[in-house]
Amino acid sequence: MTPIVVFDLGKVLVDFDYSIAAKKVAARSTKHVEDLHDFLGSSPLLVQLETGLISREQFFSEVQKFTGFGGSVDEFVSYFADIFIPIPEMVELHAGLRKKNISTYIFSNTNDLAVGHIRHNFPFFRQFDGYILSYEIGAMKPKAKIYEALETMSGRRGGDIFYIDDRLENVEAGAARGWQIVLHESPEKTRIALEKFLLMKV
Repeated sequence: MTPIVVFDLGKVLVDFDYSIAAKKVAARSTKHVEDLHDFLGSSPLLVQLETGLISREQFFSEVQKFTGFGGSVDEFVSYFADIFIPIPEMVELHAGLRKKNISTYIFSNTNDLAVGHIRHNFPFFRQFDGYILSYEIGAMKPKAKIYEALETMSGRRGGDIFYIDDRLENVEAGAARGWQIVLHESPEKTRIALEKFLLMKV
């Protein structure tokens, strides 16, 4: 069976910086940038959004209570989502796989605000065979449920899956299922590991 390559999104295909959103939100709120950076990027509220437990409207309402943000939900979404920059080497790596007709998947802990922005602004994002997104699945990596969803969607198991992620706990969960993995620390390291994997599959 032909192998597939599975990409995490944040810090693999796109870099991100929540301080960008914090500065914009702070300008329309009662909180300082320092207060907002951790709140926007790592609060339990974000986990609820990224597991589909709350909607963007509920997320905005809670953010508004904490920050005193004076703008509309659409304005907030534009600030909150506009924090991403593509990583050119990894986008090129993915494009090379597509030229070889190798199936690729996005496998990400994320939310619909981020995905909507990335899909609209970065054409490469539309070039994958499938998308396993935590807010749609109702589980975040490294929970087994989201890995099972990828296997079901792709029809692949074990060594037919090559998985790229920048978080150790996530790739370890993949390795425990027999997936071939690389902990993404640089585009060059990932490219070498992927080339070795594909050579074994020829």
